Amino acid sequence: MKQWKTIVSIATYNERENIARLVEAVRNAVPDIHLLVIDDGSPDGTGELCEQFDQEHAWFHYIQRGSKQGLGTATICGMQYAVEQGFDLWIGMDADFSHPPERLPAMIEAIGPRELPVADVVIGSRYCPGGGVDGWPLKRRIMSRCVNLYARVLMGLSPKDCSGAFRCCRTLLLEQLDFSGIQSRGYSFFEEFLWRLKRLGARIVEVPIVFVDREYGQSKLNRSEAIHSLWMMFKLGLRNWLRLG
Repeated sequence: MKQWKTIVSIATYNERENIARLVEAVRNAVPDIHLLVIDDGSPDGTGELCEQFDQEHAWFHYIQRGSKQGLGTATICGMQYAVEQGFDLWIGMDADFSHPPERLPAMIEAIGPRELPVADVVIGSRYCPGGGVDGWPLKRRIMSRCVNLYARVLMGLSPKDCSGAFRCCRTLLLEQLDFSGIQSRGYSFFEEFLWRLKRLGARIVEVPIVFVDREYGQSKLNRSEAIHSLWMMFKLGLRNWLRLG
């Protein structure tokens, strides 16, 4: 049975403290996997470290964008790279160890055999049976649950975890996606991505993960971005309820 040719894309901004350890952990979990780091001009030297890795390893790839352009556009950049370079699977994950690298094999396995895949998208889920969150205060847990309920009801999504960024997707499906039509550039990108894949008939499954709050660095989410994301989900949800294209 042929193995999936897989690449993990990681968007970074000031993640020098994490990136070397993460690269090692990902390769230990799936030894033949490729990694792509998309850096937005980190002033802490993340880019310089990644450039060194890129020169040393054929399985490491690096894109420097020079300035902060948003998590959504970085994720799209990774997907497009996976399609253009002939990978079978694209996986997106955070750089801060909140997404456990040891769950990568389970996510790839959930896609099914290359000859007869049973899923198109696999979500590393905090909220399906067996999943969870470690290190979050009660207020943040409640907010996350509410955002996911909001997305499911308003946008007609079925997964328990619609907002998580830890995902595996077949590139054959990504080839059908109109990236130019995606409106979200921040954290609402992940809900919009599922919404658009659903309209393509994607088979979406979830595997449990325990999300661990970051050990090093600072979260990139702020209040303004959160409000914008909720507004974007509302607009997409309205299109869903009115059955607009």
